[in-house]
Amino acid sequence: MDNQTNYIGVDLGGTHIRAGLVDSVSGQVLGFKQISTFAHEGHQVVISRMAGLVEDVIDSLGISISEVGGIGIGAPGSLDMEHGRTIFLTNLPGNWPNVPVCKEIEERVGLPAWIINDARAMTFGEWRFGAGRGVQTMACFTIGTGIGGGLVINGKLHLGIGGTSGELGHQTIIANGSICGCGNHGCLETVASGPAIVTMGIRAVVQGLNSRIGEMVDYDLNRITPKVIYQAALTGDSIAIDIFEQVGAYIGIAIANILVSIGPNKVVIGGGVSQAGELLLEPVCRTVKERVFLIPMSEVQILLAELGTNAGLVGAALWAKEQRSNPIS
Repeated sequence: MDNQTNYIGVDLGGTHIRAGLVDSVSGQVLGFKQISTFAHEGHQVVISRMAGLVEDVIDSLGISISEVGGIGIGAPGSLDMEHGRTIFLTNLPGNWPNVPVCKEIEERVGLPAWIINDARAMTFGEWRFGAGRGVQTMACFTIGTGIGGGLVINGKLHLGIGGTSGELGHQTIIANGSICGCGNHGCLETVASGPAIVTMGIRAVVQGLNSRIGEMVDYDLNRITPKVIYQAALTGDSIAIDIFEQVGAYIGIAIANILVSIGPNKVVIGGGVSQAGELLLEPVCRTVKERVFLIPMSEVQILLAELGTNAGLVGAALWAKEQRSNPIS
Protein backbone atom coordinates (compact mmCIF):
# COMPACT_ATOMS: atom_id res chain seq x y z
CA MET A 1 0.00 0.00 0.00
CA ASP A 2 1.25 3.49 -0.90
CA ASN A 3 1.22 5.74 2.16
CA GLN A 4 3.02 8.58 0.41
CA THR A 5 0.86 11.65 -0.21
CA ASN A 6 3.26 14.13 -1.85
CA TYR A 7 3.87 13.89 -5.60
CA ILE A 8 5.41 16.23 -8.14
CA GLY A 9 3.17 17.20 -11.04
CA VAL A 10 4.75 18.50 -14.26
CA ASP A 11 2.85 20.20 -17.09
CA LEU A 12 4.98 20.15 -20.25
CA GLY A 13 3.88 22.75 -22.77
CA GLY A 14 5.28 24.17 -25.98
CA THR A 15 6.09 27.49 -24.31
CA HIS A 16 6.42 26.71 -20.60
CA ILE A 17 7.14 23.86 -18.23
CA ARG A 18 5.21 24.13 -14.98
CA ALA A 19 5.73 22.03 -11.87
CA GLY A 20 4.63 21.87 -8.26
CA LEU A 21 4.39 19.53 -5.31
CA VAL A 22 0.83 18.27 -4.95
CA ASP A 23 -0.75 16.98 -1.76
CA SER A 24 -2.75 14.05 -3.14
CA VAL A 25 -5.18 14.21 -0.21
CA SER A 26 -6.16 17.89 -0.48
CA GLY A 27 -5.07 18.77 -4.00
CA GLN A 28 -3.03 21.69 -2.69
CA VAL A 29 -0.11 22.81 -4.89
CA LEU A 30 3.09 23.81 -3.10
CA GLY A 31 6.39 25.15 -4.37
CA PHE A 32 5.01 25.99 -7.81
CA LYS A 33 7.58 27.03 -10.40
CA GLN A 34 7.51 27.77 -14.13
CA ILE A 35 10.26 28.08 -16.73
CA SER A 36 10.47 28.44 -20.50
CA THR A 37 10.51 25.16 -22.40
CA PHE A 38 13.15 26.08 -25.03
CA ALA A 39 11.61 23.35 -27.19
CA HIS A 40 13.52 24.55 -30.26
CA GLU A 41 16.76 23.35 -28.63
CA GLY A 42 15.66 19.73 -28.76
CA HIS A 43 14.29 17.08 -26.45
CA GLN A 44 17.47 16.56 -24.44
CA VAL A 45 17.49 20.22 -23.41
CA VAL A 46 13.77 20.06 -22.56
CA ILE A 47 14.23 16.94 -20.42
CA SER A 48 17.22 18.50 -18.66
CA ARG A 49 15.23 21.64 -17.90
CA MET A 50 12.31 19.56 -16.67
CA ALA A 51 14.56 17.60 -14.31
CA GLY A 52 16.14 20.79 -13.03
CA LEU A 53 12.72 22.32 -12.43
CA VAL A 54 11.59 19.32 -10.38
CA GLU A 55 14.74 19.54 -8.28
CA ASP A 56 14.18 23.29 -7.78
CA VAL A 57 10.62 22.66 -6.55
CA ILE A 58 11.85 20.09 -4.02
CA ASP A 59 14.74 22.32 -2.89
CA SER A 60 12.47 25.35 -2.51
CA LEU A 61 10.30 23.44 -0.04
CA GLY A 62 13.25 22.24 2.02
CA ILE A 63 12.21 18.60 1.81
CA SER A 64 14.13 15.48 0.85
CA ILE A 65 13.51 13.25 -2.15
CA SER A 66 12.36 10.51 0.23
CA GLU A 67 9.34 12.68 1.10
CA VAL A 68 8.14 12.61 -2.53
CA GLY A 69 6.39 9.56 -3.94
CA GLY A 70 7.18 10.21 -7.59
CA ILE A 71 6.69 12.44 -10.60
CA GLY A 72 3.74 12.68 -12.96
CA ILE A 73 4.35 14.31 -16.33
CA GLY A 74 1.50 15.68 -18.42
CA ALA A 75 2.54 15.99 -22.07
CA PRO A 76 0.66 17.02 -25.23
CA GLY A 77 0.31 14.34 -27.87
CA SER A 78 0.55 10.58 -28.32
CA LEU A 79 2.38 8.59 -25.68
CA ASP A 80 3.52 5.07 -24.85
CA MET A 81 2.29 5.24 -21.28
CA GLU A 82 3.32 1.71 -20.37
CA HIS A 83 6.98 2.35 -21.21
CA GLY A 84 7.08 6.07 -20.38
CA ARG A 85 7.92 7.15 -23.92
CA THR A 86 6.71 9.90 -26.21
CA ILE A 87 5.41 8.95 -29.66
CA PHE A 88 4.44 12.34 -31.07
CA LEU A 89 4.23 15.63 -29.21
CA THR A 90 2.12 18.48 -30.58
CA ASN A 91 3.51 22.03 -30.46
CA LEU A 92 6.99 20.83 -29.51
CA PRO A 93 9.61 20.95 -32.25
CA GLY A 94 12.44 18.45 -32.30
CA ASN A 95 12.87 14.71 -32.50
CA TRP A 96 10.38 13.28 -29.99
CA PRO A 97 9.44 9.81 -31.35
CA ASN A 98 10.29 7.04 -28.86
CA VAL A 99 12.05 9.32 -26.38
CA PRO A 100 12.21 7.52 -22.98
CA VAL A 101 11.21 10.62 -21.02
CA CYS A 102 10.35 8.82 -17.78
CA LYS A 103 13.56 6.79 -17.69
CA GLU A 104 15.68 9.89 -18.27
CA ILE A 105 13.85 11.89 -15.60
CA GLU A 106 14.19 9.01 -13.16
CA GLU A 107 17.93 8.79 -13.78
CA ARG A 108 18.42 12.53 -13.36
CA VAL A 109 16.16 13.15 -10.36
CA GLY A 110 16.17 9.80 -8.56
CA LEU A 111 12.39 9.44 -8.40
CA PRO A 112 10.03 7.17 -10.36
CA ALA A 113 8.14 8.98 -13.12
CA TRP A 114 5.00 8.33 -15.14
CA ILE A 115 3.64 10.11 -18.20
CA ILE A 116 0.07 10.91 -19.25
CA ASN A 117 -1.57 13.00 -21.97
CA ASP A 118 -2.01 16.56 -20.68
CA ALA A 119 -5.76 16.69 -21.40
CA ARG A 120 -6.27 13.40 -19.57
CA ALA A 121 -4.25 14.84 -16.69
CA MET A 122 -6.50 17.91 -16.60
CA THR A 123 -9.54 15.63 -16.63
CA PHE A 124 -8.20 13.63 -13.68
CA GLY A 125 -7.41 16.77 -11.70
CA GLU A 126 -10.80 18.38 -12.31
CA TRP A 127 -12.57 15.14 -11.40
CA ARG A 128 -10.78 14.72 -8.09
CA PHE A 129 -10.50 18.31 -6.89
CA GLY A 130 -12.27 20.59 -9.38
CA ALA A 131 -15.60 21.01 -11.10
CA GLY A 132 -16.05 17.26 -11.63
CA ARG A 133 -15.71 16.15 -8.03
CA GLY A 134 -18.48 14.09 -6.50
CA VAL A 135 -19.58 12.12 -9.57
CA GLN A 136 -18.70 8.71 -10.95
CA THR A 137 -18.86 9.59 -14.65
CA MET A 138 -17.58 12.80 -16.21
CA ALA A 139 -16.42 14.18 -19.56
CA CYS A 140 -13.93 17.00 -19.91
CA PHE A 141 -13.19 19.28 -22.88
CA THR A 142 -10.09 21.48 -22.86
CA ILE A 143 -10.38 24.17 -25.53
CA GLY A 144 -7.35 26.17 -26.56
CA THR A 145 -4.97 26.02 -29.50
CA GLY A 146 -6.40 22.55 -30.02
CA ILE A 147 -9.23 20.69 -28.33
CA GLY A 148 -8.38 17.83 -26.03
CA GLY A 149 -10.45 15.92 -23.56
CA GLY A 150 -10.83 13.02 -21.22
CA LEU A 151 -13.37 10.68 -19.69
CA VAL A 152 -13.93 9.32 -16.22
CA ILE A 153 -16.28 6.33 -16.31
CA ASN A 154 -17.56 4.57 -13.18
CA GLY A 155 -14.97 6.27 -10.98
CA LYS A 156 -11.95 5.49 -13.15
CA LEU A 157 -10.02 7.54 -15.69
CA HIS A 158 -10.84 5.84 -18.98
CA LEU A 159 -7.77 5.43 -21.17
CA GLY A 160 -8.82 3.02 -23.90
CA ILE A 161 -6.30 1.70 -26.41
CA GLY A 162 -2.86 3.06 -25.57
CA GLY A 163 -4.31 5.94 -23.56
CA THR A 164 -5.99 7.43 -26.64
CA SER A 165 -9.56 7.46 -25.34
CA GLY A 166 -10.97 10.90 -24.64
CA GLU A 167 -9.87 12.73 -27.80
CA LEU A 168 -13.18 14.57 -27.74
CA GLY A 169 -11.94 17.35 -30.02
CA HIS A 170 -11.55 14.88 -32.86
CA GLN A 171 -15.11 13.69 -33.19
CA THR A 172 -16.60 14.65 -36.56
CA ILE A 173 -18.94 17.63 -36.31
CA ILE A 174 -19.17 18.59 -39.98
CA ALA A 175 -19.18 15.80 -42.53
CA ASN A 176 -16.59 16.52 -45.23
CA GLY A 177 -15.48 19.63 -43.36
CA SER A 178 -12.00 21.15 -43.33
CA ILE A 179 -9.07 18.82 -42.81
CA CYS A 180 -7.81 18.58 -39.24
CA GLY A 181 -4.24 18.15 -38.07
CA CYS A 182 -5.17 14.63 -37.01
CA GLY A 183 -5.95 13.69 -40.63
CA ASN A 184 -9.75 13.59 -40.30
CA HIS A 185 -12.16 16.08 -41.85
CA GLY A 186 -14.61 18.24 -39.91
CA CYS A 187 -13.33 17.63 -36.37
CA LEU A 188 -14.62 19.80 -33.54
CA GLU A 189 -11.10 21.23 -33.31
CA THR A 190 -11.40 22.70 -36.82
CA VAL A 191 -14.48 24.76 -35.92
CA ALA A 192 -14.27 25.56 -32.21
CA SER A 193 -10.62 25.88 -31.16
CA GLY A 194 -8.77 29.14 -30.56
CA PRO A 195 -7.38 29.26 -34.12
CA ALA A 196 -10.87 28.57 -35.50
CA ILE A 197 -12.23 31.54 -33.55
CA VAL A 198 -9.40 33.73 -34.83
CA THR A 199 -10.11 32.61 -38.41
CA MET A 200 -13.74 33.67 -38.06
CA GLY A 201 -12.66 37.04 -36.69
CA ILE A 202 -10.18 37.61 -39.52
CA ARG A 203 -12.81 36.66 -42.10
CA ALA A 204 -15.22 39.21 -40.63
CA VAL A 205 -12.62 41.98 -40.87
CA VAL A 206 -11.50 41.05 -44.39
CA GLN A 207 -15.11 40.95 -45.56
CA GLY A 208 -15.68 44.41 -44.15
CA LEU A 209 -18.49 43.36 -41.83
CA ASN A 210 -19.77 45.88 -39.31
CA SER A 211 -17.63 44.90 -36.34
CA ARG A 212 -15.21 46.51 -33.89
CA ILE A 213 -12.80 43.60 -34.14
CA GLY A 214 -10.62 45.25 -36.80
CA GLU A 215 -10.67 48.62 -35.08
CA MET A 216 -9.53 47.08 -31.79
CA VAL A 217 -6.30 45.82 -33.40
CA ASP A 218 -5.72 48.78 -35.75
CA TYR A 219 -6.65 46.41 -38.58
CA ASP A 220 -3.53 44.32 -37.99
CA LEU A 221 -4.93 40.84 -38.64
CA ASN A 222 -1.99 39.22 -36.85
CA ARG A 223 -3.16 40.77 -33.57
CA ILE A 224 -6.60 39.19 -33.63
CA THR A 225 -6.95 36.63 -30.80
CA PRO A 226 -9.89 34.90 -29.12
CA LYS A 227 -9.49 37.40 -26.27
CA VAL A 228 -9.88 40.35 -28.66
CA ILE A 229 -13.05 38.83 -30.11
CA TYR A 230 -14.32 38.16 -26.58
CA GLN A 231 -13.67 41.80 -25.61
CA ALA A 232 -15.50 42.95 -28.72
CA ALA A 233 -18.45 40.74 -27.80
CA LEU A 234 -18.58 42.32 -24.34
CA THR A 235 -19.15 45.71 -25.99
CA GLY A 236 -22.20 44.30 -27.78
CA ASP A 237 -20.48 43.67 -31.11
CA SER A 238 -22.99 41.44 -32.93
CA ILE A 239 -20.37 39.78 -35.16
CA ALA A 240 -18.19 38.83 -32.20
CA ILE A 241 -21.21 37.56 -30.28
CA ASP A 242 -22.23 35.48 -33.29
CA ILE A 243 -18.76 33.92 -33.45
CA PHE A 244 -19.13 32.64 -29.89
CA GLU A 245 -22.68 31.55 -30.71
CA GLN A 246 -21.35 29.41 -33.55
CA VAL A 247 -18.50 27.99 -31.48
CA GLY A 248 -20.85 27.26 -28.57
CA ALA A 249 -23.24 25.47 -30.90
CA TYR A 250 -20.49 23.23 -32.26
CA ILE A 251 -19.28 22.39 -28.76
CA GLY A 252 -22.89 21.74 -27.75
CA ILE A 253 -23.24 19.21 -30.56
CA ALA A 254 -20.06 17.47 -29.40
CA ILE A 255 -21.30 17.37 -25.81
CA ALA A 256 -24.65 16.00 -26.94
CA ASN A 257 -22.80 13.16 -28.65
CA ILE A 258 -20.95 12.34 -25.44
CA LEU A 259 -24.06 12.57 -23.29
CA VAL A 260 -25.95 9.96 -25.29
CA SER A 261 -22.82 7.80 -25.52
CA ILE A 262 -21.70 7.50 -21.89
CA GLY A 263 -24.25 9.50 -19.86
CA PRO A 264 -21.91 11.57 -17.67
CA ASN A 265 -23.35 13.44 -14.70
CA LYS A 266 -21.00 16.34 -15.35
CA VAL A 267 -19.33 17.83 -18.41
CA VAL A 268 -16.45 20.16 -17.61
CA ILE A 269 -15.13 22.74 -20.07
CA GLY A 270 -11.63 24.15 -19.54
CA GLY A 271 -8.73 25.63 -21.48
CA GLY A 272 -8.07 29.18 -22.57
CA VAL A 273 -11.23 29.60 -24.66
CA SER A 274 -13.37 28.67 -21.64
CA GLN A 275 -12.39 32.02 -20.12
CA ALA A 276 -15.17 33.47 -22.26
CA GLY A 277 -17.46 32.13 -19.52
CA GLU A 278 -21.19 32.53 -20.03
CA LEU A 279 -20.67 33.97 -23.51
CA LEU A 280 -19.59 30.46 -24.50
CA LEU A 281 -21.50 28.40 -21.95
CA GLU A 282 -24.95 29.79 -22.77
CA PRO A 283 -25.04 28.65 -26.44
CA VAL A 284 -23.40 25.37 -25.42
CA CYS A 285 -26.15 24.58 -22.93
CA ARG A 286 -28.90 25.79 -25.24
CA THR A 287 -27.67 23.56 -28.05
CA VAL A 288 -27.44 20.53 -25.78
CA LYS A 289 -31.02 21.03 -24.59
CA GLU A 290 -32.19 21.28 -28.19
CA ARG A 291 -30.52 17.99 -29.12
CA VAL A 292 -30.60 15.58 -26.18
CA PHE A 293 -33.88 13.85 -25.35
CA LEU A 294 -32.98 10.31 -24.32
CA ILE A 295 -31.37 11.04 -20.95
CA PRO A 296 -32.68 13.13 -18.02
CA MET A 297 -30.95 16.48 -18.47
CA SER A 298 -32.03 17.49 -14.96
CA GLU A 299 -29.29 15.11 -13.76
CA VAL A 300 -26.55 16.59 -15.97
CA GLN A 301 -24.39 19.63 -15.21
CA ILE A 302 -22.28 21.46 -17.77
CA LEU A 303 -19.68 23.47 -15.90
CA LEU A 304 -16.57 25.56 -16.39
CA ALA A 305 -13.34 24.07 -15.01
CA GLU A 306 -12.27 25.27 -11.57
CA LEU A 307 -8.56 24.50 -11.19
CA GLY A 308 -7.34 26.86 -13.91
CA THR A 309 -3.75 26.38 -15.05
CA ASN A 310 -3.05 24.01 -12.13
CA ALA A 311 -5.43 21.31 -13.37
CA GLY A 312 -2.84 19.57 -15.54
CA LEU A 313 -0.08 19.36 -12.98
CA VAL A 314 -2.51 18.32 -10.23
CA GLY A 315 -3.85 15.55 -12.45
CA ALA A 316 -0.36 14.44 -13.45
CA ALA A 317 0.67 14.17 -9.80
CA LEU A 318 -2.47 12.16 -8.98
CA TRP A 319 -1.71 9.88 -11.92
CA ALA A 320 1.75 9.24 -10.51
CA LYS A 321 0.24 8.25 -7.17
CA GLU A 322 -2.23 5.93 -8.84
CA GLN A 323 0.47 4.30 -10.96
CA ARG A 324 2.73 3.74 -7.99
CA SER A 325 -0.11 1.78 -6.37
CA ASN A 326 -1.75 0.24 -9.45
CA PRO A 327 0.60 0.36 -12.44
CA ILE A 328 -0.62 -0.14 -16.00
CA SER A 329 -0.25 -3.81 -16.80
